Amino acid sequence: MIAMSEVWKPSVTVAAIVEHQGKFLIVEEHTTDGIKLNQPAGHLDPGETPQFGAAREALEESAWEVKPVGLLGVYMSRYTSSRTLEDVTYLRFAFAAEVVKHHTERALDDGIIRTLWMTVEELRASQDQHRSPLVMRCVEDFLNWKAGKQPIMPLEHVYTHPSVLAGPMPPGVS
Repeated sequence: MIAMSEVWKPSVTVAAIVEHQGKFLIVEEHTTDGIKLNQPAGHLDPGETPQFGAAREALEESAWEVKPVGLLGVYMSRYTSSRTLEDVTYLRFAFAAEVVKHHTERALDDGIIRTLWMTVEELRASQDQHRSPLVMRCVEDFLNWKAGKQPIMPLEHVYTHPSVLAGPMPPGVS
C-alpha cells in the first residue's frame, strides 16, 4: 500500500496498432527480460499529444509513418521485471492507425532488432514472446472494431490542452 505522502504515478505509454494487408506491424526488441515482440510503442514525451506520440513511436521504432485514425482503447497493466524486480504500472493509450509511408532509409531506435508484419494467427501463437498481455488484447480489440463489434473513439475525444504544447507554464499561471 502506498503511504499518504507518496504520489503513485503510472508510466504513460502510447501505441500504434497498425494492420496492413492482413498483417500487424510488430517490432522485435531487446528488453530487460530478453527479446520480446510489441507494437510500436513507448513513453509519451513532454509537449506532445498522445496521437502524435503514437505516430512518433511508430516512425522511430519501425520506420513506418502512420496516421492514427481513432483511439482503440486505454489499457492498464502491471509489470515486474524478472531480472531487475522493478515493478511498474503502465497506462497505455492505443491508437488504431493506418500506413502512410515506409522510410526505408531510416534507422530504427536503439533496442529495436527488426520490424515484422505478423498475422493474427502468428501473434496468437507467439504470446509467450509478447512484451505484455496488452499486445494481444489490443490486436483482439482492433479486430473487434474492424468487424463492427466494438467502437473506437474519434481522435477529437483525446483532448490536449494548448498548455501542454506550449512548454512550461510561468509561475502563477494556470
